[in-house]
Amino acid sequence: MTAASIEVRGVTRLFKLGSEDVQALQGIDISVEPRQFVALIGRSGSGKTTLLNIIAGLDRPTTGEVYLDGNRIDNLSERDLTKLRRRDMGFIFQSFGLLPLLSAQENVELPLRIAGFGHGDRTRMARSALDLVGLTRRANHRPYELSGGEQQRVAIARAIATGPRLILADEPTGELDSTTARIVFNLLRALSREQDFTVVTCTHDRLVMDMADRVEELVDGRLVAPGEGELWKRVRETARSPFEAAFVGAPQTEESASGLSSLVGADTTAFAKPERPAAPENGTNGTGSGQPEGGAPADEADSTASSPWARPQQRS
Repeated sequence: MTAASIEVRGVTRLFKLGSEDVQALQGIDISVEPRQFVALIGRSGSGKTTLLNIIAGLDRPTTGEVYLDGNRIDNLSERDLTKLRRRDMGFIFQSFGLLPLLSAQENVELPLRIAGFGHGDRTRMARSALDLVGLTRRANHRPYELSGGEQQRVAIARAIATGPRLILADEPTGELDSTTARIVFNLLRALSREQDFTVVTCTHDRLVMDMADRVEELVDGRLVAPGEGELWKRVRETARSPFEAAFVGAPQTEESASGLSSLVGADTTAFAKPERPAAPENGTNGTGSGQPEGGAPADEADSTASSPWARPQQRS
């Protein structure tokens, strides 16, 4: 099966809250090509999740049309929409959505069981999906025995186990630290190419925005033109935190090779040792000896006084 294309035409969504009308979406037009990785951004209440739910067939537009591979889906019956979701769509949630009493493999098998696959096929397909996300050895562990990154990788395995053509993700990195989020995002993006599926995700994560194929911003239920979105403009103009995960393909430095950058995504040049004053030409400090003042050997002085991370010296 090939990756899905999506087309949303003139979609609006009106909610009734008592006597008040809330316009969640207003005239949305968007097309997503097969295998694209599209990030939907916007402030809370801008309509991102509503649009994602309408694309998934979990909600219906008040007006407008939604097409999957050129076939209109917003007017399908609930039964047909359920079949479509089971066959062609996978879902990834911010809070992972794993059942705590089931092992990783059993969680991955769940949508396969719902889709009607036999026991042998379920086992094989679940193992294959866990292998793709590098968690075969953790197949029998329950969610509480896994890290946050591992749990999200299980959620990705569950989403791709049925061989979907479209993955819909709602804040997939929202509960992960920046380094783990980068790993998970890179995995999902690589799988979209390898397994041939399209990805649409809602996100507040700058990392996802920077690395997505395309970013679409919603403001008060409307899609804004590229470059006109206030949030995306502010994100691009704001300097990245030195502790934020580095881009894939960022230039390697001597500091990044030391391991700190790979651990926390930091620019370790900010933590370099301060340069020491040049020693006198005769190799002394003016006291007539080759030792620092106080009589400490030179190598001991280097390991204490010169280091900004040195432990305080114990009093004798």
